[in-house]
Amino acid sequence: MRRVKLPNTDLEISALAYGCMRVAGTWNPAEITAERDTAGQASILAAYDAGYTLFDHADIYCAGGCEEIHGRVLKGTPGMRREIVIATKCGIRFGGDPNPDSPHRFDFRSEHIVRSCEKSLVRLRTDYIDIYQLHRPDYLMDPAEVAEAFVALRDAGKVRYFGVSNFLPSKVSALQRHLGFPLVVNQIEVHLGRLAPFEDGTLDQCVGDRIAALAWSPLAGGWLGEGFDAPDSDPRSKLLRAVDEFAALHRVTRTEIALAWLMQHPAPIVPIIGTTKPTRIRQATKAADLDLGREAWYKLMVAARGEGLP
Repeated sequence: MRRVKLPNTDLEISALAYGCMRVAGTWNPAEITAERDTAGQASILAAYDAGYTLFDHADIYCAGGCEEIHGRVLKGTPGMRREIVIATKCGIRFGGDPNPDSPHRFDFRSEHIVRSCEKSLVRLRTDYIDIYQLHRPDYLMDPAEVAEAFVALRDAGKVRYFGVSNFLPSKVSALQRHLGFPLVVNQIEVHLGRLAPFEDGTLDQCVGDRIAALAWSPLAGGWLGEGFDAPDSDPRSKLLRAVDEFAALHRVTRTEIALAWLMQHPAPIVPIIGTTKPTRIRQATKAADLDLGREAWYKLMVAARGEGLP
């Protein structure tokens, strides 16, 4: 698979990332059976064998269970850790943590960031995390306190690079002003069905500040991929017809067109593939070598907008 240089780092990563959110097959760690564990490990290995080098995690994915599954893969696959880039996230706390009446909330306190990172390191069975991200903006974020945690983790050799997830440009800038090193990624929802990052300054900032955009749900939860049929009354039908036309022209699938469209952006945009099916994991890699051209890119943008450009 084609690789890209991650801006502001010494990391060369695959043009597609593998998202590990579903590898446990459940969000309840008590439900991780031996069969689910084996299937989850097989999904990660399928991505590794297909050329994916960036693996995306978060501490809330099955309450850490997904990280544990990947940790077992690393233990059983000598040399894998040196060849891959591990990204994980912290900052979301579900209701009931730590007390029964504790609300669902976000937590960017320094002590929570550091403690969360150390727990992820144990679950992943690794000495360091390549990219550590804040998962969703904390309304009570103190950039100076976050910077304190980031510096401590970096100086301890526990994290190489830092990023954010679901941040608008104003919050990225507020945090960046307190760091002595660059944020390297912003993980956002962007796809042909969600164009806001093209308009709200998010992708402009990524290009200007050399921050890679990791695109979660790049197939819009699946409706941009194969198997979804929208009736003419559905506003998505015109977009899907346009995608299908280009898929037929290039003799590829909807998935490949939708992913290639994202990867044409100079940010760069790195789509995160979340399927656990080996055939689809491998299929998605074909998009990395597909060049749509500027005119085709804009035709799909217009179809996605549902109206002409200004």
